[in-house]
Amino acid sequence: MATLIGRKFHVSYSVSGATRLMHRLGFSPQVPARRVAERDERAVAVWKEATWTEVKEPGRPAEGTSASRTRQASPAGRPKHAPGAGAAAPRS
Repeated sequence: MATLIGRKFHVSYSVSGATRLMHRLGFSPQVPARRVAERDERAVAVWKEATWTEVKEPGRPAEGTSASRTRQASPAGRPKHAPGAGAAAPRS
């Protein structure tokens, strides 16, 4: 959509900017406004069963996961000579 807007109106939008613009105008880039009258529901169902299962990437695991890939280390676990190690000691 960003490319189409740029070609038509000679302005530059990033993908996120074009998406925000479309949302402000009441459009969504993922969902068509209406279904075509010629849509063959049977062919769509066959395609979903045969082709989509082969093409679709596997999803995330069902088990609980952390949002963070790394865990912040505790200041107490830092070596004494490491930067910021003194911050772990409480002030008296």
